[in-house]
Amino acid sequence: MKNLILTLLVLFSSVVFAQTGKTDLIAKDAQIVQAGSGYSFTEGPAVAPDGKVYFTDQPSDRIYVWDEKKGISLWLEGTGRSNGMYFNSRGRLVSCADEKNQLGYFDENKKLIPMHEGFDGKHLNGPNDLWISPKGGVWFTDPYYHRPWWPEGHKEIQEVRGVYYLSPDGIITRVIDDFRTPNGIIGTPDGKILYVADIQADITWKYDIQPEGSLTNKTHFAPKGSDGMTIDGEGNVYLTSGKVWVYNPKGELIEEIEFPEAPANVCFGGKKRNILFVTARKGAYTLKMNVKGVQ
Repeated sequence: MKNLILTLLVLFSSVVFAQTGKTDLIAKDAQIVQAGSGYSFTEGPAVAPDGKVYFTDQPSDRIYVWDEKKGISLWLEGTGRSNGMYFNSRGRLVSCADEKNQLGYFDENKKLIPMHEGFDGKHLNGPNDLWISPKGGVWFTDPYYHRPWWPEGHKEIQEVRGVYYLSPDGIITRVIDDFRTPNGIIGTPDGKILYVADIQADITWKYDIQPEGSLTNKTHFAPKGSDGMTIDGEGNVYLTSGKVWVYNPKGELIEEIEFPEAPANVCFGGKKRNILFVTARKGAYTLKMNVKGVQ
């Protein structure tokens, strides 16, 4: 009897019904499935062109890959302390690698190639999350979370915790300088709107993207901050703050989804892009949706 109870507890911990309710975003009778566990802290999910999702265990300096049929496997150990990641139009995995305060990409040999480091002659605070537009421009957040792997004496050196734009020709500009702690970031697939979360102020803002990468028309979007963010084909924005909060393009809350662990980041994966993939502390979870992601 004791073994039976333990077995049932394990099954319950790995598959639970989604706690939600207002909309039909989630597939009927969908279950939250624990895709993996036992990590130090999962982050940075990014969907590849083939639908596989790559995510990080940053304290362990590893990147894993999730396949909807094969499950999770180790992809790389020694990642430059990758955090937020995103695939560009060339199929390259671009990473916020804060071991050396860099933005870089992994080549065909899984070697991290630096794209940019520093601003105004000083190192960045620690790139955290990023979004890449269809034209190849990169917007990334640069808060400050002190890391135990930094050398002694390393400190916050930028005068603000900003958001930066790296143009396709390698020119970097600071486009946001009035946040307390910028973190999650995502843009619309047409490259016209950018959402950025101030996690410390517990607010997410909406901006119009200008042709040269600057941002205008700062507008309050949601009364929630967010660690990671994603967007679906209907323009709904998914925030992670204790649970997954879904807001429609008007900034109206339309869904709340609870997971066994507090989500840190989120994206859509699978060949049909209809699987919500959530990194949550020591685990990773999936949930089948009626909507599809757009990355």
